[in-house]
Amino acid sequence: MTLRMRFPVGEAVSSVADLLAPNEVEPLAVGDPRMVDFLAAVAKRLLTPALARRHPELGSLGFFLRRRELLGAVERLHSTLGPDTLVFPRGRVFHVPPANVDTIFVYSWALSALAGNTNVVRVSPRSAAAADAVLEVLNASLAEADPVVARTQLMVTYGHDDAVTAQLSATSDLRVLWGGDRAVENLRRHPLAPAARDLTFPDRSSFAMLSVPGWAAASPQRRREAANAFANDAYWFDQAACASPRTVFLVGAAEQADEVRAEFVALLEDVVQERGWDVDAAMAVEKRVGAYGLAADGGVRRMVFHRNALATLELAEVSATPRHWLGAGTFPFVTVPDLTELVPFVRRRDQTLTHFGFDRDELTALARSLGGRGVDRIVPFGAALTFAPVWDGHDLLREFVRLVTVND
Repeated sequence: MTLRMRFPVGEAVSSVADLLAPNEVEPLAVGDPRMVDFLAAVAKRLLTPALARRHPELGSLGFFLRRRELLGAVERLHSTLGPDTLVFPRGRVFHVPPANVDTIFVYSWALSALAGNTNVVRVSPRSAAAADAVLEVLNASLAEADPVVARTQLMVTYGHDDAVTAQLSATSDLRVLWGGDRAVENLRRHPLAPAARDLTFPDRSSFAMLSVPGWAAASPQRRREAANAFANDAYWFDQAACASPRTVFLVGAAEQADEVRAEFVALLEDVVQERGWDVDAAMAVEKRVGAYGLAADGGVRRMVFHRNALATLELAEVSATPRHWLGAGTFPFVTVPDLTELVPFVRRRDQTLTHFGFDRDELTALARSLGGRGVDRIVPFGAALTFAPVWDGHDLLREFVRLVTVND
């Protein structure tokens, strides 16, 4: 098996032993200034207007990697530790990110690198143009980086080769697995060292909730902004990201909910048309297959295919809400009288609730009612895909370090 060197870019290597050939290099520390300098340089390149126009999702990544954000994350980590606790890198971290969200690997890798770890990232052969753009930026930024960066951070592409994955797993102190449940289960077949462990991000479901009275109280401008923000959440990554909203819960009186849904969908349709978003014929067929399949189960009152990029389904009850992907731009709607109706519906696999029209007390009460059984993030429309150092209920920077206590 050939391993293609993506970062630092170079000639392919033929074995894991060659990939992990030992280098005499000074180890990194947590929050190492050399790594902070490199990541901040990457952020500047990602935030250039030309690149942001080509790949808008990279702008969010650039903001995430700004020096102020990085130093703030390290400061927050230290602030949670007592005076008797020291913090060190965990060791070697092996990342296996998904192909369908092709920039997610940079977030987890960057936090692990900020924690001072040596990292190996498998970049999928099916990753798209945005991943290639990030890799170009990373390699371009090496020219001004300390050599320790290139010696400790590796990103490679190889096919589905169990032998390579097994060797990389066996030499790692932490393995970070992103993807569907089946993919995570398959990867976990490869044993880790006894003291190593997995950090997994398997299949997740996410939803949106829209307050009927909150919508009525909002100005026309705020309503248009809400539709635009929701579109950003849904249409980036073809609604397939773990945080992409699928079903929309309308919370309030049923009579008013019908009017709210109609106006919201009309505004969303305008946004889709203005942005020029569309799906190809194969995706349009996929959406119909998904929608008709859901209808065959008896939970759909009405379905409308507004255009190839937008389909809406009116569900009869909360229990009919699907957790599987129906195709890009497919939105089931269900009306509930209040947020308490969602509590028995939520499962552990549910990740993000995006919201519009609710106040903080309502959202906090919902989170307390759920009691951590499910839903790790409750964020406004437009913030579903904004990555944060706390993700899926994990404080990632803390997951990437070791704590050593010293007592006299």
